[in-house]
Formats: sequence, structure tokens, C-alpha cells
Amino acid sequence: MKIFLDDIRNPPNGWIQVYWPDEMINLLKTGFVEEISLDHDLGDDKRGTGYDVLLWIENAIVMKNFEPPKIKIHSANISARRRMELAVTNINKLRR
Repeated sequence: MKIFLDDIRNPPNGWIQVYWPDEMINLLKTGFVEEISLDHDLGDDKRGTGYDVLLWIENAIVMKNFEPPKIKIHSANISARRRMELAVTNINKLRR
């Protein structure tokens, strides 16, 4: 399945939309997610951001040998996007 994390934009056809990091993480735990696309700003930083999903993935790779899905970033927040892209780079290094 393909999962789209965003509070405003609609997902592409064939993608499932979630609005919060915990929803995304619960789906990732199933092992059936093949691709994700993340926004950073979700309207309530207390509930988390797209970056929190990436932190969870990094930890899961190291601690649980998690196999991450393909990851896309679609955030318009330039500074957060850069930080998320660096996290994806690190995830790709860890998965090898």
C-alpha cells in the first residue's frame, strides 16, 4: 500500500491518506507499506510532524531490522524539507 501523510493536500489516486504521524507509524508496523509520501507541517506540532515518522523509521531500522518503504517528501516548508531529505539519505545508508 502507498500512504500519503498530509493535512491539506489530497493524495494521488491509489494512495491512502493519513493525517498524523501515529497513523502512518501504525501502518508502517504492518509491513505492507511499499511507499510513503510525507508533509512536514500537519497543523498541530504537538501531535507531530512528518519528520517524526522519519525518526521512527531510523530507530526501527537500527533496533528492529525494519525494512523501510520507498520514501518521498512533498513538504513546502523549505528548511524542514531539507532536514527530512537528510534523514532519508541516512535511512538509505542504514538499509544497506
